Amino acid sequence: MKKLPRTVGEIMSETLIVLREDETLSDLTDGMERFSLRHLPVLRGERLVGLVNHKDILRAMVALTQRTPYHEPLRVRDIMSSDPLTVPPETPLGEAARLLLARKASCILVTDAQGSLLGIVTENDYLKLASELLDRV
Repeated sequence: MKKLPRTVGEIMSETLIVLREDETLSDLTDGMERFSLRHLPVLRGERLVGLVNHKDILRAMVALTQRTPYHEPLRVRDIMSSDPLTVPPETPLGEAARLLLARKASCILVTDAQGSLLGIVTENDYLKLASELLDRV
């Protein structure tokens, strides 16, 4: 029988598509569509500075309807959430799940002590884990 994971570091996705804060909104939407992603971490160098999710895109689309053609293009920094939910990789899965529920978040970013992005855990990762556990019952 496979050992059950205990920490976010054990279930996080480490292969990530990331954005830079100076990318444009069209760069962002192309990436989200091409890779079927709902959460894109934003980096400045190697440091995590934000997160763009599908709700941020919807808000940006509304903002675009109120802009004139002479405005500068919207950049990722203009629409990202600058306070994403983060935890270290040794965070217990139960604790991370409670944080997700408390913040009504759909993902949690895993970072090291210096703020470098290590991975991401999404609602889908928890559903996969729940499915595996239910198959054992």
